[in-house]
Amino acid sequence: MVKNEMKKAITIKDIAKIAQVSESTVSRALRNNEVINKKTRERVQAIAKENNFKINAAARNLRLQKTNTIAVIILFNEKSGQSISDPFMLELLGTIADELTIQGYDMLLTTSKTTPGDWGNYYFESKRADGLIVIGQGEKDERIGLLAGENTPFVVWGLPDETKNYSTVGSDNIKGGYLAVSHLIAQGCKRIAFFGDIKHPEILARWQGYQQAHKEAGLIVDENLRTNLDFTSADGYKHAKNVFSKNVISADATFTGKNCPDALFAVSDAIALGAMKYFKESDIRMPEQVSIVGFDDIAQSEYAHPSLSTIKQNTKQGGVILVQNLLKKLKGEVIKTQLLEVELVKRESSAS
Repeated sequence: MVKNEMKKAITIKDIAKIAQVSESTVSRALRNNEVINKKTRERVQAIAKENNFKINAAARNLRLQKTNTIAVIILFNEKSGQSISDPFMLELLGTIADELTIQGYDMLLTTSKTTPGDWGNYYFESKRADGLIVIGQGEKDERIGLLAGENTPFVVWGLPDETKNYSTVGSDNIKGGYLAVSHLIAQGCKRIAFFGDIKHPEILARWQGYQQAHKEAGLIVDENLRTNLDFTSADGYKHAKNVFSKNVISADATFTGKNCPDALFAVSDAIALGAMKYFKESDIRMPEQVSIVGFDDIAQSEYAHPSLSTIKQNTKQGGVILVQNLLKKLKGEVIKTQLLEVELVKRESSAS
């Protein structure tokens, strides 16, 4: 009688010995971590496949007390029309997801509308995630403050705040508003409509830049030119109709009426593109009759007709820094708040 013997399962230690590399290198190579060069990754993966090696992820994570998952929470206000499908949000999330993959982490995506108030306990203490990335600060930030008080590893995309004991990565929103409005003023515009809800901290900063540009040019800020609205093209269209349909286009291509904007600064490209749709349907010429500048520089802006002038946020740099800062924090390193530069991109919707 021939006795059947079960073949002993191969381990990471065995693979390391065969490949003549360290066990940590094998672990990273099996996760396809790009820190390990491609040739080594392929050799290790081939050895594992040949020997039918399977990673016991649950056992590994239990042993290491790690999930290799980062939770990304998008902080939406209850009444905000913004969603994950917002083009700027998609660009930022895409960069974060790519960088997490490179670093060997999975991304758990959720929103503040569907998660409980105690984020630290729900994600970190229960081992759903090793750390958190919070996108936005919203009108109120009690939950973010609670995270900081619990010493939970997290980083925030948003405004720097010296009164808070957590680090942020975000754009220079004041400068962005200033660049957009200074450009419009330089084209001869004097009554510049502002589309954006200043209850949002980042939008308030863009409004401050708007005011700064007016003050520098010796122009009075007219609060009647500011309109609160959501971050959607639909709201941009609706409010452009509300504001500009009240005015009459004169023979010299200017507006006349009680409130006569000759330009529009929209705090997002989505809002700007909605307004542009109304202008085109109403035969309002851009930039001859109304100049317009948006904010974000999403992909659609360059291909709109006319192409949209805008303030470019560096989402790729921002997403990478968010991930790298969080991973540094997980290692116990001290990280600093970072303010990213913005850039005015001049296109056809405003005079060059």
